[in-house]
Amino acid sequence: MSARDNILRRVREARQAAAAPTAEEARRVDERIRARTVGPRPAVQGDLVERFLSQCERMSSTVARVACLEDVPGSVSAFLSGKGLPLQAAAWPAVAALPWDAAGMHVQARPARGDDLVGITGVHLAIAETGTLMLLSGPDTHPVTSLLPETHVAIVPADRIEPAMEEAWARTRRETGALPRAVNFVSGPSRTADIEGQLQIGAHGPFRVHVVVVG
Repeated sequence: MSARDNILRRVREARQAAAAPTAEEARRVDERIRARTVGPRPAVQGDLVERFLSQCERMSSTVARVACLEDVPGSVSAFLSGKGLPLQAAAWPAVAALPWDAAGMHVQARPARGDDLVGITGVHLAIAETGTLMLLSGPDTHPVTSLLPETHVAIVPADRIEPAMEEAWARTRRETGALPRAVNFVSGPSRTADIEGQLQIGAHGPFRVHVVVVG
């Protein structure tokens, strides 16, 4: 018997229940899990895009807003130039298809490498309540592109912004069915205060996150 089975057996004995769950118990548990009851939480009010952008800034991300996808390269190029960063990046394939050349940028559709200073990704969803990006791993949505470069640029369609974590998970279940190997949440640049209580930016990932909302 495994440690887990032993613990559960002792709990059932304490409850004076049968040694193994009955079919009816299993049915009730499955029903409860599938119901996914949402507990009390604060309401997310106002315009979702504005709330998302303000929360991104609160989490130390920089933000920009453009009207359409074709405007993204120019906006990103201006941001990188203003920071003195190279106008080249690794990107998710779907993102790399934008007209970067016209904005003077060299963007390659591939996972980021150790010498890449800029990684450009899309998102699966974004969360207005916390200014968080939700990214799913996959063959064309390489996690390393958002984690390895010093600067992470995320392109967020306005219609992919959900009020809170609960709506984001519900939409993910509807759209994807089975979850991928990894779901990453990004709330601003990487940071830690583990070393002598001093805040360090970029300790475990990018120390710069730039969010471009489209639409």
